[in-house]
Amino acid sequence: MQDGRRRMPVGPLVIDTALACVMAVVTIVYARQGYADRYRSEGWPSFDCLAVALSLAANLPLAVRRPAPATAFCVSCGALVAYTAAGFQPSTNLWAPLLACYTVIVRHPMRRAAWVAVATAAAWGASGLAARVSVELAVAQAVIAVGVVGLWAAGSRRLAQRNAQLAELTERLRREQELRARHAIVEERLRIARELHDVVAHHLSALAVQAGLAEFVFASDPAAAREAVGAVGSSSRQVLEEMRGLLGVLRTGADTHDKDGLYRSAPGLSGLDELVERTRAAGLEVSWSVSGHQRPLPSGLDVGVYRIVQEALTNAVKYAGRGARVTVTLAFGTDRLTGEIRDRGGCRDQGGSAVVPAWPSSGLGLLGMRERARLYGGSLRAGPRAEGGFEVVFTIPLAPQDTNGGV
Repeated sequence: MQDGRRRMPVGPLVIDTALACVMAVVTIVYARQGYADRYRSEGWPSFDCLAVALSLAANLPLAVRRPAPATAFCVSCGALVAYTAAGFQPSTNLWAPLLACYTVIVRHPMRRAAWVAVATAAAWGASGLAARVSVELAVAQAVIAVGVVGLWAAGSRRLAQRNAQLAELTERLRREQELRARHAIVEERLRIARELHDVVAHHLSALAVQAGLAEFVFASDPAAAREAVGAVGSSSRQVLEEMRGLLGVLRTGADTHDKDGLYRSAPGLSGLDELVERTRAAGLEVSWSVSGHQRPLPSGLDVGVYRIVQEALTNAVKYAGRGARVTVTLAFGTDRLTGEIRDRGGCRDQGGSAVVPAWPSSGLGLLGMRERARLYGGSLRAGPRAEGGFEVVFTIPLAPQDTNGGV
């Protein structure tokens, strides 16, 4: 029922068709009934079938004035000229050609529009002369009518051009924003890949060394055990080489995108103390705490959480201003890690009220934080707080602990 009640959009063709039909009916009714006796008394011929046909030819082309403005004008203006030449009362079919003229001026180049304006003025002037008015009055009404319509159409034309340019610029800006967002995500994935490369390479290297050592010291079983252990060492070394080759491609150009060294050798959560001290040195009042049973995190996740906190504090330095109060809270649960970074802003206006500049709602840093949380199956939201300031809240699932406190 809801779909049935939904309003169907009305297109321009439907509107123009209705307008053309209304103008044709009004013109014919006006000519045949309203002034039939007056026409005869003034010597005009009766409004017969030919007059009806010419009136229809003058008004009905308005139905296609937008898809075919030049054709609609030629038919409508030609019907007006034929109607006037036939000797019928001339003030009947003037408005349809004028509207068609307006459409041509709006939609066609100025050279063609000028010729259409001249033709419309000539048709109006001829109609005025046929109505037995003075030459001055006939010329004046033609010039005024076409001039007003021309000015109106020129304004509409400029407005349509500006709207088209604005729509083009808006679409271009949307595409550029999409490209920037994709570029930011790709760069963040490259950073993550470089960090994971170091982590995985370390563990695989240790595996290769241990497997190779076990191959020499493990002698309680005959050749089958030694062959299995040798296969482990060989396979792990092969995987390590393949991963180095694959991720080495991702590391290409790392130095050109990371000249400031912000993303080199990330320490993980063990480096939060140093990160907080650097943020305090930048002018912020930072406090941080950990609740729950803190436990070691997998190396990649440890670096990812550090990067999220680092990016949030970096944005606080940029947008909250000196003196802003920032709190960092990490809550370890049985199956998830929740982090909250909140700032209240330190800028004050003349009245002493806090003024907190807004963080960008879709900045590249926020995209990177969301990408890191999503990488480990978590989620992240960032936005202004109701009481002022900004907050970043993320949740990342953790593997459940065993009874001994291990993972």
